Amino acid sequence: MFRILFFLIIVISAVEIAIFVWLGNVFNVWFVLFGIILTGLVGALLAKQQGIDILNRARFELSRGQAPTNEILDGIAILVGSVLLFTPGFVTDLIGFLLLIPQTRRPAKVYIKKILSEMFRKGSIKVFRQY
Repeated sequence: MFRILFFLIIVISAVEIAIFVWLGNVFNVWFVLFGIILTGLVGALLAKQQGIDILNRARFELSRGQAPTNEILDGIAILVGSVLLFTPGFVTDLIGFLLLIPQTRRPAKVYIKKILSEMFRKGSIKVFRQY
């Protein structure tokens, strides 16, 4: 898993640099810098709004005596999306925006559930209950 993540970081960084250079040649450097700053600001506002919405939904589920499992997965997706939006680059920004928008976040939640289920099955995550 770590090797795949390391490989993805290297590949995505190279793609981001290539896109920066290409856009800098097509438009200009100021366009690229403005795009990076704008996506960061819009992403921060969207992440804040989505985070508050998820927090309120989790509180509501807890007040009903329910475990906020979907809200926790949404929170993980929002956190990862926010981190990607603060990473300079247009590919990471696109992925970050997809994780912040509720309709496009659903496939990521399914993937996160699959990964967590596999980790529980393998025993790499253990849950202890206090009785």
